[in-house]
Amino acid sequence: MKFIGVDFGWTSQPSGLCCLELIDGKLQLLDLDRQDAIADIFLWIDENLQTGEPAIIAVDAPTLIPNPTGSRLPDKLSHKYFGKYHAGCYPANQNLAFAERTINFGLELETRGFVHAPTIEPQKPGRYQIEVFPHPAIVNLFQLDRILKYKKGKIAERRLELIQLYNYIQEILPKISPYLCSSAFICGSFPSEIPTTGKELKATEDMLDSLICAYVGAYWWFWGTEKNLVLGDESTGYIVVPERVC
Repeated sequence: MKFIGVDFGWTSQPSGLCCLELIDGKLQLLDLDRQDAIADIFLWIDENLQTGEPAIIAVDAPTLIPNPTGSRLPDKLSHKYFGKYHAGCYPANQNLAFAERTINFGLELETRGFVHAPTIEPQKPGRYQIEVFPHPAIVNLFQLDRILKYKKGKIAERRLELIQLYNYIQEILPKISPYLCSSAFICGSFPSEIPTTGKELKATEDMLDSLICAYVGAYWWFWGTEKNLVLGDESTGYIVVPERVC
């Protein structure tokens, strides 16, 4: 079973991409990349997945937006449950500029056989897609009191926060089931260090976010609702978040 993470560019930004595969009970990192055009994202997916191969594609973007205005139910619930961690998400509705792009991405995944999975039978192979959100996932997986603020602010401050994420990924994910194999960190596509310039820092941020997305997809497939929260449902839009790891 493979797990694809897509840190999707909601407008015209590049997207971070990650592919994990569960082999002998451990998650192996197969690829970590970044692509600009949506066509290139799907080409990358096709290169990592054979036709009909079972996989979950976990997307950091609102691919289901039923509401013409206002906020979706999962957006509101993210603030209810994760606002105290500064991890509430942006509101999504059909009138916002990004909506057509993110909705169409989900629809294209459906045409490729990836069905929405706000409910799932754990460890049953299939082709699924889910919406995820790295901030609350990071807070819960790593038992943090607030989000890691690597997206805004001065480059030096963002870099320090991203270094924390980088370290948590390497220190904690190999200890949580499903285990991320430590060999992932010597994979050629895994960053050897956190860069110091703004452009390179953003690229690394996108790729690490995509790894978190892929891991959340694996965590959802492995545990289902036993160890995950689902904010919303298929009729309202939904976000899958790992429960707080104890």
